[in-house]
Amino acid sequence: MSTESAVLLLAGGGGHTGYAYALAQALHGRCELYSLVPEGDRLSLQRLSKYSTVSQLTKPRGPKTPTYRFVSRLITSGIKSLQLVKSRHRVVVSTGSNFCIPPSLAAYLKGGQLINIESSVRFTRASSTARILSRISKITALQWEDQKELFPGGTVYGPFVPSPEAPITDGGYILVTGGTFGHKALFDAISATSYKNVVLQTGVVAQEPYRLQHPEWEIFDFSPTFYRYIAAASVVVTHFGETALESALVYKKPTVIVVNPEWTRTVGVEDAARLTKHLGAQLVTEPNTDSLRNAIEASSSFTPPALPDGSKRLADDILQLLK
Repeated sequence: MSTESAVLLLAGGGGHTGYAYALAQALHGRCELYSLVPEGDRLSLQRLSKYSTVSQLTKPRGPKTPTYRFVSRLITSGIKSLQLVKSRHRVVVSTGSNFCIPPSLAAYLKGGQLINIESSVRFTRASSTARILSRISKITALQWEDQKELFPGGTVYGPFVPSPEAPITDGGYILVTGGTFGHKALFDAISATSYKNVVLQTGVVAQEPYRLQHPEWEIFDFSPTFYRYIAAASVVVTHFGETALESALVYKKPTVIVVNPEWTRTVGVEDAARLTKHLGAQLVTEPNTDSLRNAIEASSSFTPPALPDGSKRLADDILQLLK
């Protein structure tokens, strides 16, 4: 395969990396593939390295980054983006997050064709990244029909989820996950229940308090084979993000979505309600022991929805752009 015609995936971490990973699976072996991931994001690095050549770039802002640090990191990211983005990257895919803005602009300046993916959790208000990049994008890729309200000129592909990587079984445990940044309110609520068979993925939230309270639980921060835990769970209780889609659509698991009140810069309860409806999941808007227990019990009636595979459909269009 010629390196003169390559695809560059911009994986912004967390669920954004999930979109890149799904596309990397669909494109693997069909084109020359490169990825950019945030510096220090070892999980994104491990995941994308399976399918592409990976470089690292400063992420300007996390959920709690102060403005002064954001500006400094944005400048650093912009300078390095001009070095990392090459003219051979003929198609560049933004998966969302402010991480993608500097390399997307660098790609545009160097004549690359930009594909701009809107997040699966956006319904009432477009993400700032998708809105900014839509002005210079060849394609704005949407995951749900009702996202056309945000981007009338966008193209609906369906959800971007990976192919199954583990057999679907029932290990008899409740998987509780907070993603990269964790979900302390959810963890505290599940900790106050009497559930014994729990697997807890904490992200950056401190594990020790939960280990002391529940020595019988399996607890870890990150895992490059996290999909195995989803595939063997009885129920998946997760934050408002890509894990909910993988749980419900890929591994057909009863799913409970718990809104994180600390994430004030992202999306709200109405967005969570719309995603929950699309997935046939249960929604908890205020994490506490009673609401969590009720949602877990109600999830037993889950019926997996049948939806198109957005990653495979977009991969076909990307290959057309390379011709």
